[in-house]
Amino acid sequence: MNSAASIQNVIQSLLEQLTADTGVAGERGLQVAVYHDGELVVDAWAGIADHQTGKTVDGGTLFPAFSVIKGMAATVIHRLAERGILSYDAPIAELWPEFAAQGKEHITLRQGLNHTAGLPYMPTGIGYSELANWDRMCAAIADLTPAWPPGSHSEYHAITYGWIVGEPACRATGRSFPALMREEIAKPLGIEAMYLGIPDEVESRVALLEEYNEQFIPPNDAQPQSIPGWVQPLHTMMNRSDMRRACLPATSGIMNARAIARHYAALLPGGVDGVELLPPERIREAIAWQKLDGPSEGHSVRLLGYQPMGTSEEGVPVTMFGHGGYGGSTGFADLDRRLAVGVTKNLFNKSDNTGVILRELDKAFPPARK
Repeated sequence: MNSAASIQNVIQSLLEQLTADTGVAGERGLQVAVYHDGELVVDAWAGIADHQTGKTVDGGTLFPAFSVIKGMAATVIHRLAERGILSYDAPIAELWPEFAAQGKEHITLRQGLNHTAGLPYMPTGIGYSELANWDRMCAAIADLTPAWPPGSHSEYHAITYGWIVGEPACRATGRSFPALMREEIAKPLGIEAMYLGIPDEVESRVALLEEYNEQFIPPNDAQPQSIPGWVQPLHTMMNRSDMRRACLPATSGIMNARAIARHYAALLPGGVDGVELLPPERIREAIAWQKLDGPSEGHSVRLLGYQPMGTSEEGVPVTMFGHGGYGGSTGFADLDRRLAVGVTKNLFNKSDNTGVILRELDKAFPPARK
């Protein structure tokens, strides 16, 4: 394996090459952080944070990372479950009575975490002001009707996931979800750069998102949509000040690569700097393949809030878990390699440069042989 200094230099050089390319295969701004055996071995960045001002990326630059935040939200839920504050198989309506409307009285937190709740489609008749209002969105989610019998089918709950799993945690603890993320993850790990709703004073550190060859998708409220047309193209959503201050635990996380990697390092056995966010037994439960009910009973579906990463095959025990985000930011833990990775970026293009970075890491930390 390469020395820590060597892999730092390799990744730094790669990021500089990618951000120097001004074509379709290039990047604007990038960060990569990697922990191995609890030690930070890569802390690299390159490029431009804001093409309008020319401000450059540094290690503290904050990036809207979209669904990467789902992994942190899952960790919050699992920590509360570990202490007996939440139960995966209890109906959500036990904590959130309004949620029982429209035949949802038996939907469980497990079904919310594994995307089988039947509620992937966003409420209609809302806009950005509603999206930024936690209570208003919880009321709208509570009024939704499941699109299928809960537990019988899995479909990605791209945005609704945040309220479905977040509001029960808030009800159980009396805390807001941003406060829970601070208390359960950021504070124990000494992380400053992980936000669900930024304070005014850090907005100057947030990278401006861009999309290569963006396409306008006309809103169509007549059809149920998991990602409505009015929030697309998605990079414009998280360039808005109101969305940067909003709490959407499925999609509005703003953080840097160091924070992502440190979070996942603390989910590996032994943790990081003496902090282990979840014991190995809880991790094994969280990354076990879930099963469908009904006609597809026994069919494996998603994990509990995390995504299987790498080359994980359905039904095969997962050793790499985390969550990616729209545009290419990602974070994960690798149990076999004792590796935790965070990647952030601000230009959304058609090139798999995140994959290029991860393949370079594979050379330095070869995947375990099966």
